[in-house]
Amino acid sequence: MSRAEIRELVLAAALTIAVVGSGLALIRAEHDARQLFIELEALNREHDRLQIDWRQLQLEQSTFATHSRIESIARDKLNLAPPASSQVVVVAEPRP
Repeated sequence: MSRAEIRELVLAAALTIAVVGSGLALIRAEHDARQLFIELEALNREHDRLQIDWRQLQLEQSTFATHSRIESIARDKLNLAPPASSQVVVVAEPRP
């Protein structure tokens, strides 16, 4: 073999190795992208579930915090009643 043929053979081998390496890198990148997409979809589902839970908790909080519910608990469970008008004292801020 001549030097030119050896040089061409080495170049062809180097290019073959580069193409195979590039193909393997592409396969790895595609695999990683798929894995990240699967993880993203799982996180989106979790986000949606947590949003639903949050809305339900807000609804429960607004239900439990209504004035009528608090008043009925104060009357029924704590035996509280509104003060008589004679027991109410209005305090005004002193003016400078």
